[in-house]
Amino acid sequence: MTTLPDRPNSALLVIDVQNGVVDGSYRRDEVIANINALLGRARSQDVPVIWVQHSDDGLKRDSEAWQYVPELVRTDAEPLVHKRYGDSFEETELESLLAERGVGRLVVTGAQTDACIRSTLHGGLVRGYDVTLVGDAHTTEDLTAYGAPTPEQVVAHTNLYWKWQSAPGRQGGTVDTADVAFAAADQD
Repeated sequence: MTTLPDRPNSALLVIDVQNGVVDGSYRRDEVIANINALLGRARSQDVPVIWVQHSDDGLKRDSEAWQYVPELVRTDAEPLVHKRYGDSFEETELESLLAERGVGRLVVTGAQTDACIRSTLHGGLVRGYDVTLVGDAHTTEDLTAYGAPTPEQVVAHTNLYWKWQSAPGRQGGTVDTADVAFAAADQD
């Protein structure tokens, strides 16, 4: 359904699963295991995998906190997008990488749910992509001390509201890892 012409392919996005981002995050190990399962399926089906890595004043590039968690291993063939803003499209080469690969549908995983995940979901949808959130493959830290809901509530609410997102010619949606379909014929 994407509004992007000649973009029949899907891509798996792995966003900000970095040591300093997910340390102590809600369901950290389960989320990483689910992302690993998706990586295996995407690779076995020749689905593009694109990694996104955040840096800013609080997350210094090349620091240990900035590194991807050791449980997730990127292959040399999989692009790594460096970003400084929540939306993975802002001032990055993500759009050109997706265009080169004929991608019109994004399957989104990673961290943090209430920041970079939500920003990228909306960023993709407004740019013409179909955007599927993997409901059990994203996480966030506990920010209740600042008045935020619990991480469990943040994840649940994001899964709920993204399930029903759409725009003219584009579709959002939330699925569990077991139900992710990368092939266009398998899409809703």
